[in-house]
Amino acid sequence: MKCPFCNHEETPVLDTRLSEDGSSIRRRRRCENCDKRFTTYERIELTLPVIVKKNGSRTEFDAAKLRGSLMLALRKRPVSAEAIDVAIQSIQEKLLQSGAREVMSGQIGELVMRELKRLDKIAYIRFASVYKSFEDVTEFQDAIAEVGQERKASKKRES
Repeated sequence: MKCPFCNHEETPVLDTRLSEDGSSIRRRRRCENCDKRFTTYERIELTLPVIVKKNGSRTEFDAAKLRGSLMLALRKRPVSAEAIDVAIQSIQEKLLQSGAREVMSGQIGELVMRELKRLDKIAYIRFASVYKSFEDVTEFQDAIAEVGQERKASKKRES
């Protein structure tokens, strides 16, 4: 594995761990040339379904685009990069488990909203406002009320 900092080819593994869900292996490496450390992940590569957009066009699933959408919604929010990785992995697993060869883009949006609601309520509202094309303030209020009701319900279950 080449070092991402200096391109040196000798980067021995310092530590190897299995992810919590057992679907990937995390390797901590150190470059013998520049002495910097970095993390690599080893996971099974499977073919994800093709995404069918609203206009009927088709495109390959792009995890980088998914990450960009999540990062935009989570901008300046206290959510770790590891939590974002877990959310992306969860979405990809759901797509693979569906067994579908094609998935409507709306299904991806719903999966993203579910993960954002779990990660950060503010990011969820941000994403939902764009995804659902909120037209006025009452739609924001409805979304906020929905999140508030779920929060109250989860607190009652905890008590």
